Amino acid sequence: MTPSEDDLRDAVISLKSAHPELGIGKIHSLLLGINPGWIVSEKRTRKALQNEGLILQSSADLSSKSQPKSPHVFPSSKLIQNLDVSRYSTKIEVRHFNKKKGKGLVATEKIAKGEPVWKEDPYVVAAEWEIYDLQNLGQACSFCTTPFSSTTTTSLLTSCASSTSSSFCPARFCNRLCRDRSARTHPLLCPSQNPASVPLMKWARETQWVALHALAYMTTRVMILCQDPKVADEEWRIATSYATLSMEDRSKQGFQKAEPDHEAWRKAFSLYMQAFKEPSSVLEQKKLARIIKKPVKAEISQGLFQYDAFLRNLGKMNLNLEAHGGLYVLHSHLNHSCDPNISIRHLEQRSALSRITAIATKDIEPGEELFITYVNPMLPVHSRQEELRGWGFGKCSCSRCLEEEKHIKDNDDDNKDRPSMLDMTDLEKEIKAGLGVM
Repeated sequence: MTPSEDDLRDAVISLKSAHPELGIGKIHSLLLGINPGWIVSEKRTRKALQNEGLILQSSADLSSKSQPKSPHVFPSSKLIQNLDVSRYSTKIEVRHFNKKKGKGLVATEKIAKGEPVWKEDPYVVAAEWEIYDLQNLGQACSFCTTPFSSTTTTSLLTSCASSTSSSFCPARFCNRLCRDRSARTHPLLCPSQNPASVPLMKWARETQWVALHALAYMTTRVMILCQDPKVADEEWRIATSYATLSMEDRSKQGFQKAEPDHEAWRKAFSLYMQAFKEPSSVLEQKKLARIIKKPVKAEISQGLFQYDAFLRNLGKMNLNLEAHGGLYVLHSHLNHSCDPNISIRHLEQRSALSRITAIATKDIEPGEELFITYVNPMLPVHSRQEELRGWGFGKCSCSRCLEEEKHIKDNDDDNKDRPSMLDMTDLEKEIKAGLGVM
């Protein structure tokens, strides 16, 4: 697991206090020896020691601070060719704005406040950890993520057909429809059909690495559906259309959410390759070959299994996952505003938990862009800006931010972290109602 900054700080302070004569390398070795489950690079240990003033910064560190920062790198995205938006709604269209902003959704007709704009099932869904644990106990659908309850019609529940007493798979499904639909992802994540995936999924759960968890699901969908040459190109176009910012770029820019660190990336890549490309045992290789019978196209293979592509895909998951772990085609087009006009809700909790409904939170005129918020809208402006920068989106210039910054500028600096002077009633209701905030 990757320790929090507080846990790491406390640990290095304790070790350095007890062993003041030791240098960075030995402190780092001692740290990992005492905490064998931790994944921490020596660079991160050095930084923690420097932050607490326990070691002097090297001349290289000091000189690097005087160097100009790398230019800001923004996420890249591209339009999905032949995307039929009318399948979702006749009142919106996809529009590409510019290289920096990328794509978004714009109203083509007036949308009234409170109106459901569209419903959408996920491209893939990496269930929240509580639901994932229920799935592994056979207490939630392994496809749509809906938990089973006392009102569930047990006669409709079905189990994984590959599960046996000697090769058990805990997956259960709401009904045959969910089981059939799971064929696009489940076989490569099934402990019975592809046991090579077990270490990857287990480690993702232990580290609570949501992006890695989601990438496993996206990879399985791409690999399985791309066995059919009729849909392979379209499937790959969708998979590569999501906004992307590599973990390397996030790390170079110092974005806060670039953790886990490089050491964890390498371990994740090793487990990922073992799960889907190069199983470690002959038996596991044979089982994988029964699922992936045809070689994946070279372009797709390179886009999944080269290390730099793996880091880009992890960054893609970080940017595009909805709050509850789903990756959605149309939802991924929504840009951010601190004064959003769209709310994402999970209304069908008893029948299709992963299905989302986009609802207008105010009247939207033709030509207006549709927005959700990527951060907690109750935060003051500087906190929101900092959180957005941590994701790599740069400075927000929505009307609300501009108004609040103007208010701060017109008043004493002491006011800069006070809540907004705008009417927050509607946004407060959004939070209390538990609406989807990405």
